[in-house]
Amino acid sequence: MANITSLLKSEITRLARKEIRSEVESLKKAAAHYRSDIAKLKRELAAQEKKIVRLGKSSPSVVVTDTSDNSPKLRFRASGFASLREKLGLSAAEMGKILNVSLQTVYHWEKGISKPRASQLERIAEVRKLGRRGAAAKLAEAS
Repeated sequence: MANITSLLKSEITRLARKEIRSEVESLKKAAAHYRSDIAKLKRELAAQEKKIVRLGKSSPSVVVTDTSDNSPKLRFRASGFASLREKLGLSAAEMGKILNVSLQTVYHWEKGISKPRASQLERIAEVRKLGRRGAAAKLAEAS
């Protein structure tokens, strides 16, 4: 009886190893294929990076200056914007209505998280010229 069990056990082990071997072979082939694909992609990436560097060195940077625009450069300072709003006695929501932006945008500008666009800078420059009454009139106009 012990002989049959040992034979059965060895046969089961042999069949299991055979099945595992076939599965492992397919996985090894797939892994080898993936490694070759990755190596190919790395080579292509290196070639593209070399092209980018070469193009960056060969072409001079083109700077276009528009001399027809005689408007003064507008600058923005977060603390100056906050003090402007306080000087005019406006809340952030009211300032946002005047400038046609959201309350959150005004807060982000004041905290220095973001900066206004050029078109928004022009509107801020217009608001700078206003006093308290002018700002109140502009607010009534915007509402």
